[in-house]
Amino acid sequence: MDVPGLEIDPTAWVSPDARLHPSVRGTRIVVGAHSQIYDYVVIRAVGGTGDIVIGAHCYINPHCTLYSGSGIRFGDYVLVGPGCSIVPANHAIERTDIEIRKQGFMPSRGGVVVEDDVWIGANCVLLDGAYIETGAVIAAGSVVAGRIGARAVWGGNPCRLIRKR
Repeated sequence: MDVPGLEIDPTAWVSPDARLHPSVRGTRIVVGAHSQIYDYVVIRAVGGTGDIVIGAHCYINPHCTLYSGSGIRFGDYVLVGPGCSIVPANHAIERTDIEIRKQGFMPSRGGVVVEDDVWIGANCVLLDGAYIETGAVIAAGSVVAGRIGARAVWGGNPCRLIRKR
């Protein structure tokens, strides 16, 4: 089936129990070669200008949620543990005279970028502006909002360096 805005490499596998919701506004969801999207993953184009691009040989485990917002870009060989939320968008909240839902969104902080060979542990949250460099490991339950250095173990809320690999 040819769905506009949805590109899945023929060698990739997407569970029939995953939910991919392409954009009606022209952004893309791309799943690279040999990547696997497991049960109950939700990947949703929710507006904004960002694409969701998942590189080759990536594994997104069950119960993860990825919203397009300002964009998500995974390199190759990215492992995402179960229950992770990757949400590169922030609601505007400054006005108190109207509901938050009606205020739209704050300006982008750059989306979410995850370079190659990264392991994101279970139940992590990656926010707009998160940038994870090659070979990093993010401990389970961490919240990432800024830049994470390469080839090291990071964890906590806020996420901080634990040790070099």
